[in-house]
Amino acid sequence: MRFTLSSSILNSKLGILAKAISSKNSMQILDCFLFEINEGNLLITATDNANMMKCRIELNECDGNGAFCIPNRIIQAAVKEMADQPISFNVNTNDNSIEMEYQNGKYHFVGQSADDFPRIQPLDSPYTEATLPTNVLAMNIQRSLFATSNDELHMVMNGIYFDLKEDSMNIVASDGYKLVRNILYSSKTELPASFLLPKRTAALLRSMLDTADENSVIIKFNERQAEFNTEDGFLSCTLLEGRYPKYNNVIPTDNPNVVTIDRKSFMSALRHVLPFTNEATGLVKFRLSLNNIELSAQDINFATSAHEDVVCEYNGVPMSIGFKGTAMYDILNNISSEDIIVELGDPSRAGLVRPVTQPEGEDVLMLIMPMLLNE
Repeated sequence: MRFTLSSSILNSKLGILAKAISSKNSMQILDCFLFEINEGNLLITATDNANMMKCRIELNECDGNGAFCIPNRIIQAAVKEMADQPISFNVNTNDNSIEMEYQNGKYHFVGQSADDFPRIQPLDSPYTEATLPTNVLAMNIQRSLFATSNDELHMVMNGIYFDLKEDSMNIVASDGYKLVRNILYSSKTELPASFLLPKRTAALLRSMLDTADENSVIIKFNERQAEFNTEDGFLSCTLLEGRYPKYNNVIPTDNPNVVTIDRKSFMSALRHVLPFTNEATGLVKFRLSLNNIELSAQDINFATSAHEDVVCEYNGVPMSIGFKGTAMYDILNNISSEDIIVELGDPSRAGLVRPVTQPEGEDVLMLIMPMLLNE
């Protein structure tokens, strides 16, 4: 069997799929890519048993169909530094010997049988199906990943929650200290359904969507498994189990003190004071007065402190409130609007951060819990 394709396209696809291969595999076959040639197309698969990713490449030339496995380190090393050019594979499926020819040379190595590679389990019925624009799903995953937890005792917090309702889809992530809730009004369902996507899977999906040329992605899921389909890409995964907290219950409905501020100026001031926070707490104090926020931090142990004033629009009651500086910075860094709104109630109530300009058809809200001030 012989086939030819572009080295740069192959390298790009392998770079995405390699993220699905675990560095600690219990079976040697899981260190391989599965190559399947069928009717002029190459389908490449990678898996860690919990996640399975596939991508399709249209071949320049092909004289047969077949399947074989190649160790990921060998094939990636072979094409990584190669200039863009056609490369040809000659594969003997009887003994899995492989020759890879390029402009100035040739590689020879031995693969493994495709029969040993794990196969995807079909998605059991009944399942729920939804369709989202590719760029919208990618952006919402990017916007939510930073808020997920790494808590081994509360695994449900280690993923992104997709909550389909009659009027919208909510995409939510929280670690208990900060929360992101994205409402997509373009996606809805007659029967409410939900699933909890693991953090690692969400990162894999984002990398797949970032390079997708298609305008939409089809999502299918049941209680245990989810699938994401584009024209040239596919991801299947095992979902997290457990009941996700009632996230809407922790969002204050009445925070009357509203700050409007330039996001980049706010982030710049935070960067200036963050090095002076206490290493254990990371506390930054926000003192609000008429059209001004004073950010201050100190570390008594090292006799260091810093403060900086930022101009804003604010005519609420003067107050001082504490937040973890790195958490606030992460929130600001994952909002794209030039200006943001910060809604506050009192020093003991969670603050809400929203973009002044919301993405079309969406409602983005981020929440941050306050920290106790010793005053």
